[in-house]
Amino acid sequence: MLTTPENDLLTQTGPGTPMGMLFRRHWIPAMLSSELPEADGPPLRLRLLSEPLVAFRDTEGRVGIVEAYCPHRGANLFWGRNEESGLRCVYHGWKFDVTGACVDMPNEPTESTFKDKVSVVAYPTQEAGGVVWVYMGPPELTPEMPQLEWTLVPENHVYLHKRIQHNNYLQNVEGEIDSAHVSFLHRDLTRQGLGAVLGQAALQSSQDAAPQFNVRETDYGLAVAARRFHDDDHYYWRVTQYLTPAYTMIPTEPGFPISFTGAIPIDDQNMWGYTITWHPDRPLKEEEVAAIETWKGIYTELIPGTFDNALNFESDYGIDRELQRTASFTGIRGIREQDLAVQEDQWGPITDRSREHLGTTDLAVIAMRRKLLAELEALDKGEEPAEVHNGVVYRVRSAAFITEHDTAWYEAAEAKDWMSPAS
Repeated sequence: MLTTPENDLLTQTGPGTPMGMLFRRHWIPAMLSSELPEADGPPLRLRLLSEPLVAFRDTEGRVGIVEAYCPHRGANLFWGRNEESGLRCVYHGWKFDVTGACVDMPNEPTESTFKDKVSVVAYPTQEAGGVVWVYMGPPELTPEMPQLEWTLVPENHVYLHKRIQHNNYLQNVEGEIDSAHVSFLHRDLTRQGLGAVLGQAALQSSQDAAPQFNVRETDYGLAVAARRFHDDDHYYWRVTQYLTPAYTMIPTEPGFPISFTGAIPIDDQNMWGYTITWHPDRPLKEEEVAAIETWKGIYTELIPGTFDNALNFESDYGIDRELQRTASFTGIRGIREQDLAVQEDQWGPITDRSREHLGTTDLAVIAMRRKLLAELEALDKGEEPAEVHNGVVYRVRSAAFITEHDTAWYEAAEAKDWMSPAS
């Protein structure tokens, strides 16, 4: 349980808030590169960490992310003309490049130098893994890019998905590191789910619904190991990676595709959810792509032309009470839709954690909150988060595997290099 002030501290991410400052020390996903497909194409409205922004791809193909409103008279730059390496406000023609510099002020005399004194807030961007990343913190503290493996492998090894969720980012992160809930929320009563294709066979066959947790602090966040009884001589381990500030990796068995999730605040009551699946060594197979896109998959069906989920609160997430009786623990058709139902409708869009009653299987959630609170306390003392300046620490994988009872999970993982990609 958190106190109300602690809950506010972790869930508020707008400008000037402690958690907002921590997010702004990291490179974070801003959008898919495919959302800005062409140079000089239409600008894109964007909202991140409660800041209204506009994104555009300039003539040279560079992505600019700038504050939404022109510093002249406050017109929205979304209406602007994207042309000749800059975004031109349609109100009076002021033009800004991707660095925020005003490069043209046609309504002033030609001899005027006023444009050299005016700029718009602009944030640096990089593209990696089919995603546009943005850094919104102090320029003098610009960190390294996180070396997430899926940003480093060939494009055909990776499947990208983005959605909107109408809840605070922390509800999603907590759900991702909570390995206990998969035995209930995602239970397939027919046992014909994702195991054969996406590396969940041992989980699907497990009868142990009360895993024991072991959490190890790491250079990048936490490694969360959930132990289930497998048979008289073996345990089944699921090791979820939590990477600061709001990234996770879902466990799969060795040799199968791996999935990354990111929870990026739009504001305090809404978030962008990224789910990215990749295989380190080969292109994704057709059956793997089909599995993650089907109704039992880990991606939501979107309303065409949007990132809004087709099944949502207004439609009760498509719950089918007959399906709930016969085939699905929830009666909701897909894994991500099941997550949406409990995360969006969890004491409202910002959960009141002062009302919780946490148990032994909530150890990972408690550890993650403590990790973030410790980082906020350190930042308040002027100590920068070390991981942001050492991007290689993010080059890890999650894993699910079976060990004998007397074998430590981390020793087994290290011996097989299941969680440490090659450099």
